[in-house]
This record gives sequence, C-alpha cells and structure tokens, in this order.
Amino acid sequence: MPREITAFSNPLVKRVQALREKRHRREEGLFLAEGLRILTEARETGRVPRFLFFAAASAAHPLVRALVHAVEAAGGEAVETTPAILSKLSGKDNPQAVVGVFDQFETRLDQLDRGAASIFLVAERLRDPGNLGTILRTGDAVGAGGLILVGDCVDPFSVEAVRASMGALFTVPIVRTGWEEFLAWLRGGPGQLVGLSLQTEHDYRAVAYAAPTFLLTGNEAQGLPDDYEAACDLLVKLPMLGKADSLNAAVATAVMAYEVLARHR
Repeated sequence: MPREITAFSNPLVKRVQALREKRHRREEGLFLAEGLRILTEARETGRVPRFLFFAAASAAHPLVRALVHAVEAAGGEAVETTPAILSKLSGKDNPQAVVGVFDQFETRLDQLDRGAASIFLVAERLRDPGNLGTILRTGDAVGAGGLILVGDCVDPFSVEAVRASMGALFTVPIVRTGWEEFLAWLRGGPGQLVGLSLQTEHDYRAVAYAAPTFLLTGNEAQGLPDDYEAACDLLVKLPMLGKADSLNAAVATAVMAYEVLARHR
C-alpha cells in the first residue's frame, strides 16, 4: 500500500528534491521524470521508478493505479502526497499528477547494433537541455538506433532534458563517449559519418546517404571543430535564405534526419 507524505521536511522529499542538481544525480545514480504520459511510456518499455509520488486527487486514475502496481511489484515505493510537494519536487508551479525517481541507465558503444536502424544521431558538445530532449524526440520519431553524445554534453538526465524528451529518453538508447573512442568504434564497422557544416558546398538534398548514416551535429554556438569535419565522410549544409546564418541545432538535426530517412526509403 502507498504511504502518505505531506510534510516538506520529510527526508525522502528532501532527498528527491536534491536530484534537481547534477551533483546529487551523479552521487545517487538517480534522476527525476514527471508526468503521467512519460511515466506510462517508461513503464511500457520495462522501466519503472524506484519511487513514485502521486497526488491524492489522481489516485483513482487507471494509469496511476497501473504505475503504483508496477512500482510495488518491482520492489519500489509509491507515495501519496500533496500538489504542493509535487510542485517542490518538479520545480513547476503547476506540477504533473505524478513524479518518478528512476535509476540512471546508459548504453555502451559496443552495445549499439548498427543493423537495428538506418540512422543514428550524434551530438558534439551539446549544451542546451531543451535541444538534447528535442533531438531525442526526433530520434524516436525517425526510428534512430541511438543518440551518441560526444564530449562535454549537457546531462541527459537533467529535469529539463527529461521533460523536453517527452518520454523519448526511455525509447532511444543513449551513449556518452569521447570523440576518439567514437571514431575508432565507427571505423570498426559499416557507417557513413555525415556532418552538418557551413563549410561545404554540398546541399543536403543533393547528395547520397549510405545506411547506416551517423548524423553529426556540432555545438550550438561553435559548430563542429575542423578536425571533426575532416573526419566526416560527407559534409552537408542546409540552405539559409534569410539573414540568419544557421538553424537551431535541434531543428537542423530534425530536418536532416527526415531527409536521410526519406533517402533510405
């Protein structure tokens, strides 16, 4: 049976709230996810939270009941609480009906199956959690085999990134690695490395893409370093017809991913 917590001073409430900070997430190996849709999608992929907080007003909802059952069956703990505490945990004035605390998870490079998909997304020094979450959503939409984060990227388990992913965090494998390690792994098997760059004459619609395509997007402010571009099999650019010199990193990735998907089809 779920226990009830209504005090802000409760040690578990303080512990979970601290997970909004990267240091505490790293120390505990845990992260926060919020929202009935996201937690239900996580449950459908076989991942259930270690702790589930839900508002009393939503306790009768069938999806909340299903989550409570799944958490307790897995040995976790369900907690009925107040909207005020849910707001404290999520950092939002209008909190979702449920907040879950999950164990962090990642995929190693050698666990990626190149034959599982025709496209993989690669992001280099991505700094914005909203961009990371949106790229994950794009990866889910195009059936990408994974998102490979190269270098010093934003934490994919930050509250903002998880929120922006809309559940795709649980459906798209995530790998964190260094550039040399990634390049050595990539060259050990099939795969075309395609970089987004302004330093090329190749229009993204006028070239051929070989499967599996590894689509590489650079840092939001600086783009790809010269040596990264030199290592690519192909550099392509998106036409910019206005005064802006580039698109948002997540938008550019989405445009490219759908173009590659269309070519593969």
